[in-house]
Amino acid sequence: MNILINGIGGPTPRSIARSLRWCSRYSQYELVGTDINPYARDLYDSTLYNKTYLVPPAGHPKYWPEMERIIEAHDIEMALVQPELEVLAWTKRAEESALPCKALLPSYALAQQLTDKGIMTDILKDTGWVPPSVIIDPDSNNIYEAVKALGYPFWIRATSGSSGLGSLKVENEAALRNWLHINPNVKQFIGSQYLPGRNLACKLLYFEGKLLRAACAERVNYIMSKVAPSGITGNTSFGRLINEPDLVHRASKLMDRMFTHAKAPKHGFFTADFKEDENGTPYLTEINVRMVAFNYSFAKTGANFSEDIVSLMNDDSTFDRNYKMYEFEPGTIFLRDVDAEPILMNERDLKH
Repeated sequence: MNILINGIGGPTPRSIARSLRWCSRYSQYELVGTDINPYARDLYDSTLYNKTYLVPPAGHPKYWPEMERIIEAHDIEMALVQPELEVLAWTKRAEESALPCKALLPSYALAQQLTDKGIMTDILKDTGWVPPSVIIDPDSNNIYEAVKALGYPFWIRATSGSSGLGSLKVENEAALRNWLHINPNVKQFIGSQYLPGRNLACKLLYFEGKLLRAACAERVNYIMSKVAPSGITGNTSFGRLINEPDLVHRASKLMDRMFTHAKAPKHGFFTADFKEDENGTPYLTEINVRMVAFNYSFAKTGANFSEDIVSLMNDDSTFDRNYKMYEFEPGTIFLRDVDAEPILMNERDLKH
């Protein structure tokens, strides 16, 4: 089987490719990668990919002709689509006509709602499971509305985009105005109640109407955190793999609301991010329509979502379609850094 992986210059697609190449029974499958950046490292990594291509960005008139050419040339059977812009392009294509190969994707309507944190928060605000939030439009100068509703400190970030784009803990008006000024490319922000507790991620794999797999993790520290005023770069350097069925329950209930609102089938892979308040109550901050960068760390423990997705799309009769929450030995942590293989270990073995 030949598999296409999009956006291979990013850490998440690299994590997916490593999960398949080094941790799965599909290690001999041909992996074909694409990216829009000629300087993307993995375009030139022959240990991961059998063939790679530089392609136009999603939305470009030549994007689909080039994708179709690659898929036909390599007899691609399925694609693992990750960058949000490409997820939107592929889900829209699936709504309008047939995709050129199989792909595990949500509906276009759901993808649109989840990639805009403002829209998602508005849909879920009456659940009591999202933090109080206000949309901040730099052009309309509605910052006083946010301050009145949230008080200081509060958390701000871009309504769309990844890697903590535009995120900052705002402590006063001067800091807020300066932050809006130095981020002119962010057209809209969302301000939310500041939550000081754990930063949690819940991964959910749905297929044809059923939740089949789930797992949870805690993000503790971030790679190159010192370069970001918020300390969050979107790429975890130290995290914990945790067993939290209550978090899965909360995430799945919130996903149910999103599926219903979008009139969408329960289908696709999602990463629901939560932040806890001072009392340890988790509130949803966003839902990604894709995997995240430490996917490979999960795979190294046997929670290989990439392999699961390939098995499902390949209609593997040996795949257990009963629901399973992946569980980990208590104390399991992962350590990651730029250009380095992740290390899985027990937290009790950290040097002191």
